[in-house]
Amino acid sequence: MHDAQSADAPLAAGEKEPLAAGLKQRHLTMLGLGGVIGAGLFVGSGAGIAVAGPGIIVSYLIAGALAMLVMRMLGELSSAMPASGAFSVHAERALGRWAGFTVGWLYWFLLVVVLAVEATGAAQIAHGWAPSVPQWGWVLIFMLVFTTANLAAVKNFGEFEFWFAALKVGAIVLFLGLSLLAIFGLLPDTDAVGMSNLTGQGGFLPHGWSGVVSGVLAVVFAFGGLEVVTIAAAESDDPARAVGRAVRSAVWRILFFYVGSMLVIVTLLPWSSIQPGQSPYVAVLDHVGVPAAGQIMNIVVFVALLSALNANLYGSSRMVFSLAERGEAPRALLKVSGGGVPRRAVLASVAFGFASVVLNLKWPDSIFHYLLNAVGAVLLFVWGLIAASQLRLRPRIEREMPERLTLRMWCFPYLTWAALAGMAGVIVLMLTDAEARPQLLWSAAATAAVLVVAGLRELRLRRTK
Repeated sequence: MHDAQSADAPLAAGEKEPLAAGLKQRHLTMLGLGGVIGAGLFVGSGAGIAVAGPGIIVSYLIAGALAMLVMRMLGELSSAMPASGAFSVHAERALGRWAGFTVGWLYWFLLVVVLAVEATGAAQIAHGWAPSVPQWGWVLIFMLVFTTANLAAVKNFGEFEFWFAALKVGAIVLFLGLSLLAIFGLLPDTDAVGMSNLTGQGGFLPHGWSGVVSGVLAVVFAFGGLEVVTIAAAESDDPARAVGRAVRSAVWRILFFYVGSMLVIVTLLPWSSIQPGQSPYVAVLDHVGVPAAGQIMNIVVFVALLSALNANLYGSSRMVFSLAERGEAPRALLKVSGGGVPRRAVLASVAFGFASVVLNLKWPDSIFHYLLNAVGAVLLFVWGLIAASQLRLRPRIEREMPERLTLRMWCFPYLTWAALAGMAGVIVLMLTDAEARPQLLWSAAATAAVLVVAGLRELRLRRTK
């Protein structure tokens, strides 16, 4: 059990967690690779292409670079001080209890709300395949299956995620291979396409740099999810080494998959032919003559949604368990099974996740819509606190335990400040965008509410001393 730490307390490499060390390096590596490959890429990327044209490549490079910098910072801190609460623990050590409380509960809230979107999306696809089972029935099945898997042993979560991620990564590699063959005219009934789609239809930047900026806004949140690998590392045999390896391998490959996918899509097809809400991957597979392309991509998206559901259930349970360890959540959630699984924390996260699903099914355009808006920009606030924590903790780690700096942030502190400037830029963009503004304002309100609770708790704790 770890008590809340003062921001001025001496740093420690981290006490041994009471959780089981059931995750292997291959689990963490594939979790890092598969954690952000989801419906946001396979379907949501169409919206980015619609606003940026071929310039979406630049949009993904900018958004991916920002995510990569955040993950490098988080990897540095988590390899030096691994903990099941990851960035919540780091924020507490760097800035105080209020920061750890705020970022931990915000991230938990984000995961349990997004979990509802994933469960509902997967249920819609499954209902299309088997209409005799109602949509709510599929949701119930998925929740029961993944709750059981997460309650049994952490290695079950690891195995589920390993194979889910392997399928997603395999699908993208196959997609890139087929697309390259089609680009060079090496597939039957295809001719080399050249550069016409990149330079025609209004040029590489048909909407100018403003289109690229809008594209960044459309795709930046698709990179959320990589953070879970630093939470999971605490349940491996060698957390410091495992998280360093996972972060190193994931960030570059993720950027390659995302940017590579966008490059082949806008090279093969006129960007104007891709409609928001429709998968550009399906359009490319149809173009190269892959039979039943829509159903194939439905299967991939279905697996991606279940993978994200599984990862979010895991991440939310470990985050609330870590909060309970530090006295920032009910102590009843600290109960750990003989196999090292925080079962009460899993059940608490499932309960709130299932409540979110019910709200999504019953009131998708009212209550759940506001909940979704309330977490829409939370990831930016979480990333901002990660960067602020790294700015404070890096010099202290160098002074107190330099041997723990096995993974270093590049060009510290300049790139950390650059990342913070990038996040501030995205926030400004959201304020000026009519569609994104409500998300930012609702998320800011949710963050302010958590900060008020954190401040009141801090005052109460000081009065009791």
